[in-house]
Amino acid sequence: MPAATAISPSPGPSAARRPTYPLHRAASSLSPSCFNPPQPRRPPTGGAVAASAGRRVACCKAADHVGDVEEQTWDEVVLGCETAVLVAFWAPWCGPCRLMHPIIADLAKAYAGRLRCLRVNTDENQEVASRYGIRSIPTILIFKDGERKETVIGAIADTALAATVDRFL
Repeated sequence: MPAATAISPSPGPSAARRPTYPLHRAASSLSPSCFNPPQPRRPPTGGAVAASAGRRVACCKAADHVGDVEEQTWDEVVLGCETAVLVAFWAPWCGPCRLMHPIIADLAKAYAGRLRCLRVNTDENQEVASRYGIRSIPTILIFKDGERKETVIGAIADTALAATVDRFL
């Protein structure tokens, strides 16, 4: 009988293709630049609301132009309004909703007298939200002459929202 030979398993084709990851290096070899926190985004500088979009103080002052509406006052404030009305459906826990607040405040200031901007907290006013089929937030409805003219779902850029509003003024 022939002598037994030890057979070692070959690494196979997959061993040669194993990826190497740069984070497996020693921690001392990592540059400190990879630990820098991301820089805050600057507000857009163009569009219909450019004059107030770049200044944080203007956003805070413009917030006075955005009112809250509830189920009890909906018909009078929104449907009975003579000007165009932008209504933002939001909730306090919604991050994209909070991103839209300064944009809507800037629009309210830029279109003062021609557009009324309002907010509806969907957690507190579920009746109004269900009446208009609000399934996700933020949702923005634009009304003119008591009729819903446009629906915008999700967070969008200030220029896109301004262009949508311009169609109804």
